[in-house]
Amino acid sequence: MRRVYGAIVLYAGIMHFFKERNFRKIIPPVLPFKKAIVYLTGFIEIMLGAMLVFNRGTRFAGKGLALFLIAVWPANIYMAQKNFPIAGKRMPAALWGRVLFQIPLIKWALNIAKK
Repeated sequence: MRRVYGAIVLYAGIMHFFKERNFRKIIPPVLPFKKAIVYLTGFIEIMLGAMLVFNRGTRFAGKGLALFLIAVWPANIYMAQKNFPIAGKRMPAALWGRVLFQIPLIKWALNIAKK
């Protein structure tokens, strides 16, 4: 399951570079340098995801991923508050579900760090 989680994180990181504008939109307006934030967070996800996939530094990656998920949580909350469309549709329940889903994702990352 660690590798599956890592692959999902790795994919999300790669998408930061292909869909940069979409990720930039969900960054709260109070933060400057949105494009740089998107690329930096994408790079972090790629590194952490690859570490999990290739079983290298998994304790560090698990802890780092937990901290990362906490750090990006405001973007998910902002996205839910503003009811951003997903695939062209307004789906507030899905957006708030994503906010709540951060909790088990953080716990999962911490469990990976313990192994």
